[in-house]
Amino acid sequence: KIIGNIGFRNCPTTKMNLFQSVTSALDNTLASDPTAVIFGEDVAFGGVFRCTVGLRDKYGKDRVFNTPLCEQGIVGFGIGAAVAGATAIAEIQFADYIYPAFDQIVNEAAKYRYRSGNLFDCGNLTIRAPWGCVGHGSLYHSQSPEAFFAHCPGIKVVIPRGPVQCKGLLLSCIADQNPCIFFEPKILYRAAVEQVPTEAYTIPLSQAEVIQEGSDVTLVAWGTQIHVLTEVANMAQEKLGVSCELIDLQTILPWDTETVCKSVAKTGRLLISHEAPITGGFAAEISSTVQEECFLNLEAPIARVCGYDTPFPHIFEPFYIPDKWKCFDAIKKLIIY
Repeated sequence: KIIGNIGFRNCPTTKMNLFQSVTSALDNTLASDPTAVIFGEDVAFGGVFRCTVGLRDKYGKDRVFNTPLCEQGIVGFGIGAAVAGATAIAEIQFADYIYPAFDQIVNEAAKYRYRSGNLFDCGNLTIRAPWGCVGHGSLYHSQSPEAFFAHCPGIKVVIPRGPVQCKGLLLSCIADQNPCIFFEPKILYRAAVEQVPTEAYTIPLSQAEVIQEGSDVTLVAWGTQIHVLTEVANMAQEKLGVSCELIDLQTILPWDTETVCKSVAKTGRLLISHEAPITGGFAAEISSTVQEECFLNLEAPIARVCGYDTPFPHIFEPFYIPDKWKCFDAIKKLIIY
C-alpha cells in the first residue's frame, strides 16, 4: 500500500505513539522478509527508547541481536550483511554517536554501488537513530547531524514528524534500494500519538508534504520543528492576518525542490527552520536553491531560524532552540520588508 495525502480509507488502524510506530514497522518487516535482521546496542532488550520491545522474543536471537558498543562496527557489519543479501536494519543508539561510523557510511555504504560499477551494492541497509533535542539531552544527546550526510551522494536521509509518517517512511527506507539514514525525533517518541495502520504501507521518499496551504509566507521544516511551525502559522493568522503555507520536507536527501519552489513562487517569502546550527545547516542549501530558482518571485530575503553556532547547551536549551517566538518574529520581519 502506498499512502500519500489520501488517508487510510479501509485500513485497520490502532493508536500508536512514535516509538510504537517504529516497532510496528520493524515487526511488519521481520514478518514479511525472512532475510531481515535488526542489530545495535541493547536492541535485544528493547532499546533505550523501547523501539524493539518484544521483537527478539517473537523472531529469535538470530534476527534481533545486540552488538558491541562500536558504531563503526555496527555499520560495517550492516554493509556486509546487506551486500550478502540480507535486509540489514542497524540502530545507532543516539544520532550524536553516529560519528564513529561516518567513514563507513560516506566512504563505504554510499559509494559501494558506484565503485563496483553496479556489480555489488548495500542498498538493503537502513540505519536508524534517535535525533534532535529532548529537553535535557545537553551536548551528546541532542544533536541534529542531517546536514553532514546531505553532502554525501549515494545515501538517503529521512526525518518524520509523527507516527503515521514514521512508519510509512521507515518502511520506504527499508524497501528502498539505496542505503538510508532514518533519524527519529526522540522528543516525539511518547509525545506524538496518532491512529496508525497496523498493516505495512509506504510513503514516497523525496516527496515533501504541504501540510497547510497559504498565500503570504512559505514555512519549511522537518521532524519536531514542524510542530513548532504549525503553532507559528496559527499565531501569524490570528495576530497578523498572515496566511502561511507549511511544508514538511520529510526527505533531506534527495530533497523535493519542486514542491518548495512552487510554493515560494506563489507566496514570495520563505522561512526555513531547524534545530541544527545555522552555519552549513540544511536550511542554507534550501535557501541557495530557492534564490537561484525563484529570485524574481521573492518579496523579501529568505529567513533562517536555526540553532546557534555553539555546542548544544544543557540549562540554556530553551534559549538555544528555534522556538515559536523566534519564528514568529522572523515572519513579522518578512511581511514588513
